[in-house]
Amino acid sequence: MDAEKVVAEHYGKPDLENAILAGVAAVGLDPDHFEPDDLAAVDHFHVGGAEAAENVARGAGIGSGMRVLDIGSGIGGPARLFAHRFGATVHGVDLTPSFVATAQSLTRRCGLSGQVSFSQASGLDLPFSDGEFDAATMMHVGMNVEHKDALFREVHRVLRHGGVFAVYDIMVTGEGEPQFPLPWAANAETSFLRSPLDYERELEEAGFAVTGERNRHGFALEFLTRAQARLADNDPRLAGMQMVLGPEGLVRMGHLAQAIRAGTLAPVEIFSQRDGV
Repeated sequence: MDAEKVVAEHYGKPDLENAILAGVAAVGLDPDHFEPDDLAAVDHFHVGGAEAAENVARGAGIGSGMRVLDIGSGIGGPARLFAHRFGATVHGVDLTPSFVATAQSLTRRCGLSGQVSFSQASGLDLPFSDGEFDAATMMHVGMNVEHKDALFREVHRVLRHGGVFAVYDIMVTGEGEPQFPLPWAANAETSFLRSPLDYERELEEAGFAVTGERNRHGFALEFLTRAQARLADNDPRLAGMQMVLGPEGLVRMGHLAQAIRAGTLAPVEIFSQRDGV
């Protein structure tokens, strides 16, 4: 099985951009010109939305003038947030062509094309020079990556000495097995969940020094409760998310909420630094 191909097909929706723009228009905004924050309910496909991305940015010390790589950038919500709110220059990479095209279009419509760019690429084979970035982020991506050790080595390579790598993934935090389908996978074939200890070990083996970790269990449950209600109400701003999640969207979200409530899974932040300053 080509896991990356399956993952790209899982997320890829050719009409995604049109669905998002229709949702923007439905709430009275101009689909050709809007502010990045206008998309906050739409363009963050991870637990906690824009607030979670802002927490990651602060934890990673992202600031003005920094060169940031966002791995698994989706439709570009975190990348635009890092640029708009923190002044960084950001490049996002993603496996899914429709995500990359939508991210580029939304970024242009927000007036951030000079600061934020995207390309289709695998985190296992990043098309960048050694030491090109000051920081890297990865939000809800590792669940679809079997060989995290190879990914972490690639991130280490493209970061400068002392560069920060911030991960925010769903991780195994207790006993039991989650029920499928889940937001990132229809079944266990493309779901590669690991514990925070597993992540920390592989980060250290790749040359990173782990500097912080935070379990966001309570934060996640509050967010998922609100998100499930909004999806059930067919909020037009969530048209893009509904399309990505598919007809089983509420079931997928429900299974994730159940696993988090049981303590089996939780979103966890891990911050690390490339050795050498």
